[in-house]
Amino acid sequence: MTTSSSGKNAVVLDGRAASAAIKAELAERVEALKGKGITPGIATVLVGADPASQLYVGMKHKQSVAIGMNSIQKELPADATQEQVEALIDELNADPTCHGYIVQLPLPKHLDTDAILERIDPAKDADGLHPTNLGRLVLNVNGRIDTPLPCTPRGVIELLVRNGYDLKGKHVVVVGRGVTIGRSIPLLLTRREINATVTLTHTGTQDLSSHLRQADVIVAAAGVKHIVRPEDVNPGAAVLDVGVTREEDPDGGKPKVFGDVDPRVADVAGFISPNPGGVGPMTVALLMTNVVEAAEREAARA
Repeated sequence: MTTSSSGKNAVVLDGRAASAAIKAELAERVEALKGKGITPGIATVLVGADPASQLYVGMKHKQSVAIGMNSIQKELPADATQEQVEALIDELNADPTCHGYIVQLPLPKHLDTDAILERIDPAKDADGLHPTNLGRLVLNVNGRIDTPLPCTPRGVIELLVRNGYDLKGKHVVVVGRGVTIGRSIPLLLTRREINATVTLTHTGTQDLSSHLRQADVIVAAAGVKHIVRPEDVNPGAAVLDVGVTREEDPDGGKPKVFGDVDPRVADVAGFISPNPGGVGPMTVALLMTNVVEAAEREAARA
């Protein structure tokens, strides 16, 4: 697909449509696994009753059940101790019906989040962000990867590929240095099978605009409202809006949600992902993909 030179003909990178296609494919793979006596099991660990986290976990449960997976929901009260949470992690690590799981973040402040996340069995790391799995990704540029991959970066790449965008040789500028996207997506993009060039920028980068204007692809994941402006974007570039900023309504209404990309960028870009409705749905689809792949690896070993 040829990138358009004007945002007036921009391709909308519809994450809802792409994730629906992925889930349809996953449903077939789940059915094939069931024929071998294996039902892929995905679990969530929720500590406390944060409404946003409850909504997110419920959505994952609903979508995984819809494609035939076994969805396991584990909940602990907000005052659960470190020992109680770690005991639950150990339980899921040992559970043969669970092929992958996530610990919903943020955890209550009294808990050691890093210790809990590192306790997850790397083979069951549905997010693909366990230090062991990231380390294997660092070491493996050419070969096949048989460990879970970071699901949000994977979703970004899949969203482009499913819209006919060829990343080979492209210059990707990533804005944001968080583990979820910024620190992990270059590891995928620079693998030889994708072969992109990556510049990692952040809120401390001097003259961010000059870096952005050199980009074929911009992945905006800093969590800073409208950090990417129309004048920063090379006409025809692909722009993916991943970051989210919530601003409280001073009048007591619902908080307003903003992406990292100014809406006017749509007048310049060749490809644009909406926020919401772009990368978010892809993250969930690739989370489930990681778990189905783990179940397929188990089937191959049987």
